[in-house]
Amino acid sequence: MTEQHPLKAIGFFTAAVLLISVVDAVCKIYTADLHAVQLVWGYFVGINLTLAVYFVVRGERLSGLLKTERRGLQFARPAFLAGSITSLFIGLTYLPIAETTAIGFTAPLFITALSVPLLKEKVGFHRWAAVLIGLAGVLIIVRPGGGLWHWASIMPLVGAMFFAGFQLITRVLASTERTHVTLFHTGIGGLFWTSLMVPFFWTEPTLVHWAVFIGTGVMGALAHLCMISAFNRAEASLLAPHNYTKIIWVAVLGYVLFDDVPSLNMWVGTAVIVSAGVYVLYRERRGA
Repeated sequence: MTEQHPLKAIGFFTAAVLLISVVDAVCKIYTADLHAVQLVWGYFVGINLTLAVYFVVRGERLSGLLKTERRGLQFARPAFLAGSITSLFIGLTYLPIAETTAIGFTAPLFITALSVPLLKEKVGFHRWAAVLIGLAGVLIIVRPGGGLWHWASIMPLVGAMFFAGFQLITRVLASTERTHVTLFHTGIGGLFWTSLMVPFFWTEPTLVHWAVFIGTGVMGALAHLCMISAFNRAEASLLAPHNYTKIIWVAVLGYVLFDDVPSLNMWVGTAVIVSAGVYVLYRERRGA
């Protein structure tokens, strides 16, 4: 880790969150043309092209990037990421972007739940209570029986569960793997997994669609690199709460691009989910 610079780290992290928010908004626009699976495939095409340039500039050798002690986990990890993004984009096809994002904020809660069987971690009553409260926040947002309820409301939750698995594998890999090795496998693996699915949802892309693939991929790769820079300059516990700034970006983008005005239920439910997530982070630091 480089020298600690918390303010720079927060700046890099916030930039990453903004880039991801823009990717989500752009892809929501094009869900009218292309299936979510094809959009995710194109996203990984763009990421790999960007990373190829980055690794060449950095002087990284392919043999070094392929060297890993945990090949199975490096192969499985991008499958969870592809599943997470695909589920999110399916949700974006039918739901407002702010509500979809807010439901996705449940990922830290699923990380808590899954860390028990997968990592054999001990989770106390307080964190389990926070998980249940966070899920109650989801019900406030989707309002079963109300106006927002749609079968696609479940997709951001599915995406959050996939992302939890992705994060848990990341925790395991971080102890032995170089960052660039994991980043390389993320791009290649994501393209591999989505390439298995995309033939079933293929629509002939136009030049505009290819531009979207490259553009979102560039932003996605830059977001990953910004996050790496952030985590090299500050502890994860300091940065994690800043992920919730995404709701501000997507609320603005949703209003400007789609005329979506977030409801009071959305803000209340988001406050409940975010509070539960922040409390989980606090209890994790205390080991309770």
